[in-house]
Amino acid sequence: MEEEKPKKVGFFQKLKEGLTKTRDELISKVDDIFGNYVKIDDDLFDELEEALITSDIGVDTSLYLIDALKDKIKEKKIKEVSEVKGALKEVITEVLGEEKGSITPKKTPKVIFVIGVNGAGKTTSIGKISNKLKKQGYKTMMVAADTFRAAAIDQLEVWSKRAGVDIIKHQEGSDPAAVVFDGIQAAKARKVDVLIVDTAGRLHNKKNLMNELGKINKVMDREFPEAEKETLLVLDGTTGQNAISQAKTFNEICKIDGLVITKLDGSSKGGVIISVKHELGIPVKLIGVGEGIDDLQEFDAKEFAEAIF
Repeated sequence: MEEEKPKKVGFFQKLKEGLTKTRDELISKVDDIFGNYVKIDDDLFDELEEALITSDIGVDTSLYLIDALKDKIKEKKIKEVSEVKGALKEVITEVLGEEKGSITPKKTPKVIFVIGVNGAGKTTSIGKISNKLKKQGYKTMMVAADTFRAAAIDQLEVWSKRAGVDIIKHQEGSDPAAVVFDGIQAAKARKVDVLIVDTAGRLHNKKNLMNELGKINKVMDREFPEAEKETLLVLDGTTGQNAISQAKTFNEICKIDGLVITKLDGSSKGGVIISVKHELGIPVKLIGVGEGIDDLQEFDAKEFAEAIF
């Protein structure tokens, strides 16, 4: 038990470092505002609202947070400006909830479909998820079903070598459903625990994407009905509110079970996680706080709130 402790500190430290830009952006603004006010009034709330919106928390979520903050101040009978920051932290923590993200299978075999626009870090996330599951002792395999780009197939192959897991691939331009079919047969033959499928990375034609995912799901239901299925959407944390609109669009096309939010270390837009939770209610499973193979961490709402504040 004692051996776990240093790892935990390292984990939180990495999260804290990864969220430095977000913390500088959001909390320094908030601290400046509190430093300028001696009483709690409408002007204070207006400035706080603006600080939240410009920190990529989004308009709807920022308005909700300010209303919830006013309620909290009334409820706790807060009179001092110095106590408002603690109340804001509580409100943000409540929005994030008790959630702890996990990709550990409840049962095997399991199939994880990974979707997201090109450039969001989809392929890299698949590599890191494969590595994580393999370390947990699950026999894992990748399927390169994003056949639209040769680069996607090549990149996934590089990650399969890095993570030390098998990959099933066809040529660029092949039918994604055919690649998935081969992946399923190989997974059954090799007694794979988790099959991770890289799927289409383009949103410009929703109808095509829907058809493609529909065909893949049909193959999956027919050939692998015993497998537990999960669909993860990868979002680029540096794109802020644009990530929310992507999530909404993908959510119209297929049911999303969880989110992977990447590149939070390179961005001041980590506040987007708060609006994702508030507006979409989709669980955040993993967050990327660094370049390394182990820097895709399981999301812990409480620790995220702590790291921001």
